[in-house]
Amino acid sequence: MQFKVPQFIDIEDKIFGPFTFREFIFLLGGGGMIFIIYKILGFWLGLILIIPVAGFTIGLVFVKFNGKTFLYYVEAFFNYVISNKLYIWKQRLVKKTTKEEEKVEVPTKISNVPMLSENKLKDLSWSLDVQERNNQ
Repeated sequence: MQFKVPQFIDIEDKIFGPFTFREFIFLLGGGGMIFIIYKILGFWLGLILIIPVAGFTIGLVFVKFNGKTFLYYVEAFFNYVISNKLYIWKQRLVKKTTKEEEKVEVPTKISNVPMLSENKLKDLSWSLDVQERNNQ
């Protein structure tokens, strides 16, 4: 039996012409606020508040950055402003190793390297050659 898998579930439906329900509500809210400001303060005095409200409303409805709506960035801004900004580094607890891993020791000095006193460079070269042969 085959079932149809819904597609495009992350895309909102366009209900009011070219606008989704959310965009339409933003337009109604912004328009209502502009109307109230106009009735209370008049046109010239209200223009000081009408321009920012209209800009914010237009941003909420039409602006998208990197495929995300302006509302996403407004929410992120408010979450950043409200949240705690004190970050404290907490050291991780290191898990203790097993006894077998603790017993493994790496030799730091090879005891059978002859001490040549002619030249320090020759001594160093000789010790490196001997260590290389022992590790292989």
